[in-house]
Amino acid sequence: METNQIVIQTTLNLIKEHLTKTTESIALWFDKPLELRQYRPVNGGWTIDEILEHIALTSHFLLKLIDKGGNKALKKAGHADLEDMLKNYHFEHDKLTEIGLHKSFDWMRPEHMVPQGATSLTEIHQSILEQRDRCLEWLEKLKNGAGILAKTTMTVNGLGKIDVYQYIYFLSQHAQRHITQMERNEAEYRGDINSGYSKRGQ
Repeated sequence: METNQIVIQTTLNLIKEHLTKTTESIALWFDKPLELRQYRPVNGGWTIDEILEHIALTSHFLLKLIDKGGNKALKKAGHADLEDMLKNYHFEHDKLTEIGLHKSFDWMRPEHMVPQGATSLTEIHQSILEQRDRCLEWLEKLKNGAGILAKTTMTVNGLGKIDVYQYIYFLSQHAQRHITQMERNEAEYRGDINSGYSKRGQ
């Protein structure tokens, strides 16, 4: 296997592993006791049920951009010299990993990603599983490196223009960020910590 393809394969494996593990971790929260899931932190932050809905909402909107970028990349693939373009490919690993660290920076979410409580937990869980599958489908369709051919601006954490692979990793890291938030809710609920963190940028 040529060096360029090894780089892409390594990137794809990284994203797949993170996406799979993150989705498995999120799935466990749907089976937590109702009282815990509906517990609201003393700082007025989101409940676990609300966080789960927010994860699904955010992934829904991110996937619209991933779908658009993926289709654009596939159209370009037949006219691009991928081998040459892959020589200087850089995956924004460090900046994207920061997305998964809760409270690593202030992040004010758009109003349309605020949970409304109108969707059942079963539907939210199903949505998250389907979103994972759609991401994996795109990684398969773009396994030859074509995902680098379409870039979309991401203002969060100064990422700038990122490609389809990075957008999928962003989606997974965003979910990881909120797993930590749910863990903090649970710890506060069980009396292990006193909530002192701000509700800004949940």
